[in-house]
Amino acid sequence: MFKKSFPYQRTVTHSEDALSELLEKRYKHKVEQKGLRFDPFQLIALKDLQHLLDQLIQVNQYRKKSFRQKLFHKQPPLGQSIYLYGDVGRGKSMLMALFYEACPIKPKTRVHFSLFMLEVHSFMHQWRQANQSDAMTALANEIRSHSLVLCIDEFHVTDIADAMILERLFIKLFNLGILIVITSNRHPDDLYQGGIQREQFLKFTRLLKKETKLIELLAKHDYRLKYLKALEISYHFPLGQQADDFITQRYSELTQNATIETQLLSVLGRHIKLTAIYKDIALASFDELCTQALGSIDYTEIARHFKLLILTNIPQLSSDNRNEAKRFMLLIDSLYEHKVKLICTAAVCPEDLYTEGDGIFEFRRTTSRLIEMQSKSYLQSN
Repeated sequence: MFKKSFPYQRTVTHSEDALSELLEKRYKHKVEQKGLRFDPFQLIALKDLQHLLDQLIQVNQYRKKSFRQKLFHKQPPLGQSIYLYGDVGRGKSMLMALFYEACPIKPKTRVHFSLFMLEVHSFMHQWRQANQSDAMTALANEIRSHSLVLCIDEFHVTDIADAMILERLFIKLFNLGILIVITSNRHPDDLYQGGIQREQFLKFTRLLKKETKLIELLAKHDYRLKYLKALEISYHFPLGQQADDFITQRYSELTQNATIETQLLSVLGRHIKLTAIYKDIALASFDELCTQALGSIDYTEIARHFKLLILTNIPQLSSDNRNEAKRFMLLIDSLYEHKVKLICTAAVCPEDLYTEGDGIFEFRRTTSRLIEMQSKSYLQSN
């Protein structure tokens, strides 16, 4: 199940001798090609990832030795897992991608945290229905059978139940010798802000700090903010008649004047109401997608089904509608991970969408992604 659901990133084969300092070389190549702005703090973090990569190269070389050769050589350590954290838009995912691409160990997996947790819950539910044995042990063994190196992007925890699951699971994964690389916007101590059962959560944070090397990415700039000037292309605010006309015009242009009529999208036997559907384009309101009892699996299906979402009437959010804000975050995460294009109307600019209430820190990631999703590079990506 995990093998099918966790997307393996395509890799390029390199000779192991050429992998030394490969991450720095690739990083500088990106800078030279003007695809990246040089940042000394990113390079510092990259050196830690390169050190881990060097250890993995030695492990891979040992695994290729004959049985006789292994008798005279001790297997080198796999290396210490890494927890890379820093503010939004600082390049954490980019650095992880460079590491993952160069990692010679197979099998390996790179997955977004939201999808990871979706698969965790799905596996445990199905296992408990069909088996009496420990679901957590079965889950850890399943992951180990497909991943010796596990990279988890955008790690965040807002639910104490998830934290308790992760603590039990990660203990087993570390004991099985799985190397884990994590990116997050927060230090482990700051992962859980809810306060409820915080002492229970601290068990998980202590585990992370014990088993991983903490690396803070101190880059000064949110590089996605360079796309601000492109917002007017596909993000219209404030709401009103001009915003309505903006949506009507965009929908007509993209669908060759198709009729707007309500349609349903089926997800696991349930139906999600959308304002209109035209081929791989969906038109929906904020109310349809974020005030209803929808979750990650629904938004993932929407992202898989459509290449473009036109979303209308995003309000300014506050503590009074924190649940809607959380659903909106999940929706944007799914769209972003699947490179779904977004055209939308909102009451205010992205920075002012959610300025008070639970989850303000986490919403900063949503703001940054909304900004990037209006850029030419994102809109032109496959």
